[in-house]
Amino acid sequence: MRLRDVEEADLSLFHEHEHDPETVRRSKFTPRERGAFMSHWATRVLGDPTVFVQTVTVDGAPAGNVVAWWEQDRRFIGYVFGREFWGRGVGTKALTLFLRREKARPLYADPFGGNAGSVRLLERCGFRRAGTVTHGENEHIMLVLDESVPDESVQDEDHAGG
Repeated sequence: MRLRDVEEADLSLFHEHEHDPETVRRSKFTPRERGAFMSHWATRVLGDPTVFVQTVTVDGAPAGNVVAWWEQDRRFIGYVFGREFWGRGVGTKALTLFLRREKARPLYADPFGGNAGSVRLLERCGFRRAGTVTHGENEHIMLVLDESVPDESVQDEDHAGG
């Protein structure tokens, strides 16, 4: 598995990931129609020099993305992976590698409270619970990473591994 810069060809796949029904159910995020999605990525993600985003690849193929952005005075992270990569350790390895490159601390994440897999992923990577927030009608768990993640034994290899 590797991290690399986002290529324009990745965006269609990222759009598909955002629209996956199980991703929508677990994230409680309303997917954008294609034009709005592409505009958002062109201006608010790739067009913003304060945003750090990486494509996650497994065996050379794009598997998802990890992104860090500023929301007022807080630096947030988020990620989306294709469903075929869930439960294979890809998220943990990708987030660990990403956190070695994204040096800002503290970092925040606020997954939907019902998304146990995402909460576990963040906690495995050193995030701790710091309360809850409400987005619309949904309660999300606020997690924070206060210090650097220790350099674990995650290899920057071009395979998903165990």
